[in-house]
Amino acid sequence: MELIDEHLVGSSVPAEVLKCIQIGLLCVQVDPANRPTMTTVVSMLESDSITLPILAEPTFYGGHFVAKPIQPNSSDKIH
Repeated sequence: MELIDEHLVGSSVPAEVLKCIQIGLLCVQVDPANRPTMTTVVSMLESDSITLPILAEPTFYGGHFVAKPIQPNSSDKIH
């Protein structure tokens, strides 16, 4: 893992780095409906035994797509 400090290799850090990368990629899915809510992201980050969803098509894949307007979800509002 070239992204990790060489002093941390061999600990549990590589698994955590891969988990964070996968969660980050989930947050930038092409279709907003496939993106996790912030509540789900926090839950995924806090859990040691969660199975992360399979990634769909990456956002920047070189093809064309028309963005759909995003409708705010009442559970996503900041209080």
